[in-house]
Amino acid sequence: MIVGTDPLAYSLLVCLVQGGHPVTLLTEGPSEAKDKIQRHSAELLRRGRPGLKTNDFEITDKLAGKTDAPLAFILTKESLPEKKNRLAQLEEAMPSDGIIAINTESIPLSEIRHDAWHPGRVIGANWVEPVHTTRFLELIVPQDGDKVIADALVRVATRKWRKDPYLITGDLGIRAKMFAAMVREAFYLVENEYASIEDIDRACRNDAGYYLPFAGNFRYMDLMGAYAYGMVMKDLNPDLSKETGVPSFVKDRIDCGQTGMEKEHGFYQYGQGAAAQWQERFHTFSYQIEEIIRKYPFNDQRDGLKGKDEPKPPANE
Repeated sequence: MIVGTDPLAYSLLVCLVQGGHPVTLLTEGPSEAKDKIQRHSAELLRRGRPGLKTNDFEITDKLAGKTDAPLAFILTKESLPEKKNRLAQLEEAMPSDGIIAINTESIPLSEIRHDAWHPGRVIGANWVEPVHTTRFLELIVPQDGDKVIADALVRVATRKWRKDPYLITGDLGIRAKMFAAMVREAFYLVENEYASIEDIDRACRNDAGYYLPFAGNFRYMDLMGAYAYGMVMKDLNPDLSKETGVPSFVKDRIDCGQTGMEKEHGFYQYGQGAAAQWQERFHTFSYQIEEIIRKYPFNDQRDGLKGKDEPKPPANE
């Protein structure tokens, strides 16, 4: 079961159905969900991949009575009351041994599952949209959580969902922390007039954007020579931002409703219909970059390279 009303939930359904699972999507916008999922299916068919069959999934806006779903994914905004409400709803409906995985970027998992009937079965799961074309999956299990469950999900995600998952033991994942650190420094550089918003984007896209899909941070340092990075950081670290708040130029945009493409204004300005065009471009790019990344697996055993086995792509790829 998937609980959510956004593109992330819709593409997660596509990913799980492709993995061979019957899926029920509980959403507040069933018509929108159906339309988005049909578009994903049509795009898969256009690219020579199997589409989705309507009898593989169900879309509903009501959870009537009990469900025998052994696994549920909750996707909500970063709101503790909303997460706890959804968790309570599923705990009442699911079997006592059913696994519940919930997304969380900044809210500790211990707070979310504090009042749960069976807290040991509640874990964290963070995704990237579109889920069915990206390799990312971050699983979070508390110190006192059931690691057997988490390890089983790692195996399923690798074999059936075409993911390259990792498991964090603790209260929060690492993806949000690393991204927040980079954004904080970007905010600092713009606010103090070291660089423009456009300069920051060029620096990220044209440098890190090229090597990160190939290697990640640590393997790239191995490739280039870690000594140089150690020397640079020795002098650079004292000058990095240590701000704990959000800068005024960002707050001003939020207060004015300039929150991104859907509002036609964020850090950049957009014309009418631009958001849909950018989304279409991004989805096309996600398929293209997926094909490139699969040619260069992160842990590759070819040519004598040691690493874990890479999931095999479908026969038609």
